[in-house]
Amino acid sequence: MAFKRNTLALIITASGLTCIPAGATSVSVMGLFKDKAIVSIDGGKPRTLSAGQTIQGVRLISADSDRANFDVSGSRRTLGMGQSFAGGTQDSRQTVSLTADARGHFAAAGSLNGYPVTFLVDTGATAIAISAAEARRIGVDYRAGQAMGVQTAAGVVPAWRVKFNTVKVGGIALNQVEGMVVEAGLSMPLLGMSFLNRMEMKRDGQTMTLIQRY
Repeated sequence: MAFKRNTLALIITASGLTCIPAGATSVSVMGLFKDKAIVSIDGGKPRTLSAGQTIQGVRLISADSDRANFDVSGSRRTLGMGQSFAGGTQDSRQTVSLTADARGHFAAAGSLNGYPVTFLVDTGATAIAISAAEARRIGVDYRAGQAMGVQTAAGVVPAWRVKFNTVKVGGIALNQVEGMVVEAGLSMPLLGMSFLNRMEMKRDGQTMTLIQRY
């Protein structure tokens, strides 16, 4: 397993992602507060819904910092942060919707081995990658892994292959996921293909949806 040369320079690619087909109303939760929720409807720009308010057939019934209850075209749904629902579908797989920042990068709130982290989605990385400092913070004994070197913008630096017991993004949780700990040159954890290969990835404008395959 090796990283592509540009991976640690945080160059993001979105090639190969398919578009979400037009269809029933979809709702993605971007933010949660008491009696308010920030949502993206049908892949549109984030909008704030207040309890009792209806926009494009989506009504917010109630919300707190953990979850929100919606009526979506007659269907009652409860969604947490980062979760989404596409009306009229029978797909019960876990999904997470992400919105690109001004530079076109996708960040994903999640956790590694139960410790909260914010990932940068990187389809050019063959595995989840974190810095040595991050590994120490979450208690990963990375020096017990296989030592190697990876190419960064500053040259070749030491790295170690590891396995993360649990990786969670939104409502999606995977066990025993291959990863890499890099000594230096990595400012943000990368959500690489060892996680993304187990997802169906869909892109619609500024929104990326991850759907767990297995």
